[in-house]
Amino acid sequence: MTAQEQAADAGTAEQHGAYWYAADKQALLGRLRRIEGQVRGLHRMIEQDTYCIDVLTQISAATRALQAVAVGLLEGHIAHCVTEAAKDGGDPSAKVKEASEAIARLVRS
Repeated sequence: MTAQEQAADAGTAEQHGAYWYAADKQALLGRLRRIEGQVRGLHRMIEQDTYCIDVLTQISAATRALQAVAVGLLEGHIAHCVTEAAKDGGDPSAKVKEASEAIARLVRS
């Protein structure tokens, strides 16, 4: 992530305060650390000339793990951010649009 993107993310977080997943932050970070370990393992597999199908199997496992994190974040966005926008009298359609765009990005990847 570029410094410009990080600054934009920080600005967004400041505008919204703590996000809904703050209570689950440590669990999310733990899952991401495990995925990071999987990716480091993939690096070692390539260094050690591991059979290509075994590497592909591990890539698939890491991809599924990232997808699970993404789906959890999307579910939370819909359950919390969209719902809160509706409760606060705002227009939840902007939050739904954000979710739809995120889903489209995930489907393309």
